Amino acid sequence: MHVPFTPHIILNEGGFIFDKERVDLASKKTETGADYAAINADGYVPSLLLDDGQVLTEGPAIIQYLADRVPEKKLAPAFVTLERYRLMQWLNFISTELHKGFSPLFNPQAPELCKAVAAAQIGRSLGTVSRQLKGKDWLLGEEFTVADAYLFTVLGWGGHVRIDLDEWPSLKTYHRRVFDRPAVRTAMDAEGILQTIK
Repeated sequence: MHVPFTPHIILNEGGFIFDKERVDLASKKTETGADYAAINADGYVPSLLLDDGQVLTEGPAIIQYLADRVPEKKLAPAFVTLERYRLMQWLNFISTELHKGFSPLFNPQAPELCKAVAAAQIGRSLGTVSRQLKGKDWLLGEEFTVADAYLFTVLGWGGHVRIDLDEWPSLKTYHRRVFDRPAVRTAMDAEGILQTIK
């Protein structure tokens, strides 16, 4: 199924054996010619085909599901702990305040004023993340989690829309720290984007 970048990182981090299939989001066709809309009615969000034939969609749900399959990797805190809710807090923040915020910047039909407002809001959100990372290696503290993989993915979009991390040195250092993880580099190499962040 369609395996976008963040789940790809987590599949690598977790040591999973998996197949991936690219999706052309314009035509809604997979690389083998299947109709992606028949697999996922939304047609633009990621899907994970499970061994029992069920399909799980939405990136934050997929990466938590994967993390819970390999608890020894500590990619997500255990359920019913405050740390797990902190993870969900971060996943929601990244999804709503950052991920969605980039949408107008990638839309060629969006008015310039709309793009300027979106960029300013992203800047405020990046400032929030930068302050939270002060004195920490990872979003939740000492352990790399699925939230770090998601944030890394979104931070990488900045270079495509003139949002420079130089304004937030802690984010720039953090981004490099994630980039240096072998599982991340393997995913980037497989996606053909390793050379874009050197």
